[in-house]
Amino acid sequence: MAGVRMSALPLYRRALKQPHHVKKALQLMRDQGVMRVYNQIRGRLDAGLPTGYSAAGVVVEVGSEVTGIAVGDRVACAGAGIANHAELIDVPVNLTVPVPDNLGMDEAATVTLGAIAMQGVRRTQPTLGETVVVVGLGILGQISSQLFKAHGCRVIGSDIDEGRIEVARQNGLDVGISAKDGDFVQRVLKLTDGFGADAIVITAAAQSSELLAQAFQACRRKGRVVVVGDVGLNIARNDIYAKEIDFFISTSYGPGRYDPVYEEEGNDYPLAYVRWTENRNMAEYLRQLAAGGVSLKNMIREPFDIDVAETAYEALKVPGEKPLLVLLKYAERAEARGATLKLQTPKTIEGRIRLALVGAGGFAQGMHLPNLQKLTDLYELRTVVSRTGLSARTAAERFGAANATTDYASVLADPEIDLVLIATRHDLHAGMVMQALRAGKNVFVEKPLSLNEEELAEIEAFYAETANAPLLMTGFNRRFAPAITLARKVLANRASPIIVNYRMNAGYIPKDHWVHGPQGGGRNIGEACHIYDLFNALTGSLPTEVSATSISPSSDYWRRDDNFVATVRYQDGSVCTLTYTAMGARDYPKERAEIFADGKVLTLDDYKSLTVAGGSGDWKASVIEKGQLEELRALAEAFRAGGNWPISMEEQLAATRVSFKVQRQLSS
Repeated sequence: MAGVRMSALPLYRRALKQPHHVKKALQLMRDQGVMRVYNQIRGRLDAGLPTGYSAAGVVVEVGSEVTGIAVGDRVACAGAGIANHAELIDVPVNLTVPVPDNLGMDEAATVTLGAIAMQGVRRTQPTLGETVVVVGLGILGQISSQLFKAHGCRVIGSDIDEGRIEVARQNGLDVGISAKDGDFVQRVLKLTDGFGADAIVITAAAQSSELLAQAFQACRRKGRVVVVGDVGLNIARNDIYAKEIDFFISTSYGPGRYDPVYEEEGNDYPLAYVRWTENRNMAEYLRQLAAGGVSLKNMIREPFDIDVAETAYEALKVPGEKPLLVLLKYAERAEARGATLKLQTPKTIEGRIRLALVGAGGFAQGMHLPNLQKLTDLYELRTVVSRTGLSARTAAERFGAANATTDYASVLADPEIDLVLIATRHDLHAGMVMQALRAGKNVFVEKPLSLNEEELAEIEAFYAETANAPLLMTGFNRRFAPAITLARKVLANRASPIIVNYRMNAGYIPKDHWVHGPQGGGRNIGEACHIYDLFNALTGSLPTEVSATSISPSSDYWRRDDNFVATVRYQDGSVCTLTYTAMGARDYPKERAEIFADGKVLTLDDYKSLTVAGGSGDWKASVIEKGQLEELRALAEAFRAGGNWPISMEEQLAATRVSFKVQRQLSS
């Protein structure tokens, strides 16, 4: 708003507000001539200045030296003159941070405000049990109050708008002080047993220095005052000298701000010497939002489309109704694939989940249907759909389904069906998924999700365009295996990237088998996708780089695309390698993984055992347990109140796209 107000002023009024620019202009006039400099200034002003400094969006291109950020990533950005109100912005890497998977883009767009508030809190150096006063409960004050609460402080908030005080109370503010409560200083002294506040943070904006004087007077001896907002800074010596008040200025987002070497050239400060840079403040704020440490739920309103931006600014002028936060939203761009996915929350299902199984083949009857019988407290098998009526009826009678049919459309039209489980041949998956999603059905589909990029893009577009869309889960069961669940717990607090070596002794399948043909899509896309998703789960990150190489067989007996090594690099710096081969002995264990992290080595043997060298967490079973039962439990849990998707849409897309990238390299 400061920028908007300034742009509306005539030239002479701007000059009065910015005398340092006038001095510079006069010097230029002496050197270059009056008219030449006047025309330069007039041209620059007529061109307008960009507004905005906080944004979230999708990466459409990255520089050659950028690491850790890839095209398609969701990111949040900061910087006046950089993270502008614009459809496309060009942001230096140190002013860009990834958006956590479970955080919406609306919340992420506040990243700059959050970093400013966080830096103010850090300058305050709060300790457990202190009383902190936040003066000004605009958006910066609201976030600051919640951060102080997270530090274990007693927080008093002050604002002239009682509505803002109530918003802060809803988010944990201990005491609110409004103008009607009388003298601010006396009120703070009474609330602190006459001692005064341990610290006062000013997040308000005012031309007068009165707020600063009151803050000094309301502080205890040797207290701290931190200025975050734009207020007058005329300091009376008597206000600070006797009580030896510490006075701090909080510079915007944190260390690195206004340093071109850091912001523009991308040179980071060593963490050992500067723990919290502006980039690290930005990332931590988003983490707090994602984890629930900070909430904006009662502050964010529906975004304004950029076409009605004028209306958005008018909303900021309405007395008594001025919102704390206004978001401007741009139309989605086609090339920003994967980045505009809407944050989805599964619709709650009361009681048992009514399920239709589509594709009663050997895997479904040998794995899913027996598991569903074990989970009758969670699922009700209502219908079996199969290509032939006989197989549908046989499976229905064997596993207790009320209905059997060959008509998939009738299932999609049945209002009594909550969930469709698709276990058909691979080439049918994507098409059947889209039919079910458009019919409003939740979907569990066996891997792979799709066989090509066009199918995957259609699914992705559906979620980018559809609010409150049904749940979609791909059957990447290995991440739910007991051994992997334990491994993820061991890795949860790691301080470094991990290295994973995974070997799949897949066994030979004849070249004319359907898995190799158009129905199966090949073993990399059809089976190795399991492991790419497992890599996602183990790293807790998303892929940035994929490379693959295969054997060069001397005969047609062996295929290149089921004898290969694929390496995937992740955003967090981890590197995961899959060795997939059909050339091994059939009686040798199929799968083995070694995970190296933080001085530990985790060894997985065929999903029957997990050993942890250098730590604890060993596990052993008498049979192979790959997580098929556990994934159904996780899926059911997603439909309970407040449940989350068992596998995020981003992760499902990422695992599938890794398989496509590997396939292209194996085929080249």
